[in-house]
Amino acid sequence: MTFQEMLCLMIRIKKNDEVHGKRLEKQIIDFLMGAKLLGAIVWLGVDGFGRRGRSTIHIEGIMINQPMLIEIVDEKEKIEPLLPSIKRMIGDNGFVTIHQVKVV
Repeated sequence: MTFQEMLCLMIRIKKNDEVHGKRLEKQIIDFLMGAKLLGAIVWLGVDGFGRRGRSTIHIEGIMINQPMLIEIVDEKEKIEPLLPSIKRMIGDNGFVTIHQVKVV
């Protein structure tokens, strides 16, 4: 079996985060699509907390401002040049982690 070394980029934000009147996750996904990455997935969390407090508010059974995780796997050469733009986009709204993965 052959493995390919790639990077996994994980962007943590909240569902209600907006920049310039547009949902942050939509801006990030549009940016990643424009960069021709292999793909991305947006995960919606159930609960969480961070520097800005708790990520979830429950109102009559509805969860608001849930934590979100955007996960991208691609080649190091394609991901690394995007990092400054991604950091500018998310600003203080979240953070980014990167780790090496082996893809089958």
